[in-house]
Amino acid sequence: MKLNERSLAFYATCDSPADNSGFLYKRGERHTAYHRRWFVLKGNMLFYFEERESREPVGVIVLEGCNVELCDSAEDFAFAIRFGGTKSRTYVLAAESQAAMESWVKSLSRASFDYMRLVVRELEKQLEEMRRGLARGCGGSRDSASSWKPKPLGLERSPERLPALPTSLPKENGCAVWDNVLGAERPPEPSGCPGHRDEGSPRPPPLPPRRRVSDSEAVTETPSTFCRLHERYSRDMARLRQDWLEKWSGPRP
Repeated sequence: MKLNERSLAFYATCDSPADNSGFLYKRGERHTAYHRRWFVLKGNMLFYFEERESREPVGVIVLEGCNVELCDSAEDFAFAIRFGGTKSRTYVLAAESQAAMESWVKSLSRASFDYMRLVVRELEKQLEEMRRGLARGCGGSRDSASSWKPKPLGLERSPERLPALPTSLPKENGCAVWDNVLGAERPPEPSGCPGHRDEGSPRPPPLPPRRRVSDSEAVTETPSTFCRLHERYSRDMARLRQDWLEKWSGPRP
């Protein structure tokens, strides 16, 4: 596997968020002494620097095909990154506390693409089970909805018993009135008494019938007729007022 050093250095020091970072003690490959290094985990790559302010990493560990496990070492809170194969190197690291060690072991164990594949497969499996459950639930609801039929109400009547509508509807002032259809029956009131409903919802009083206007009245009623009626009414009211004043202004016994 070929890696571009410049690209790795840029990726290690860029502003992209790190999955974990902190100081760890790294045991040397030739010498068993531990050296304090600054580690940065990004994706499946574990970079380590000599100091926190270093511009370039000293090395990188690609976390593929490896296992992260605890190990016995002279240092406390030690763990190892072991790769498969006889000639593969084992990296021994040590944290400064128990909490730091647990955090690093957890994050390093989840950094490989193999782990991500397992997570994706598990999520796909759960999603497929949820879809099947929803499909079964929707199918059951459709079956129950299709099998359900509304119960016939007591107010329903067969088409043979329904009265036939007249060819011409009665009109009031030139407007058809559907409530006055001849032969039309109304359903019984909920209380059983015609003209009365429940106490909580009283039935409003019936509307007065509209005054029918004949063609002769429509023709003869003109503004001049109205004026004459108004003048007659005014004269009658004036005469009644004069009689009332004369009656009450006379001598009292």
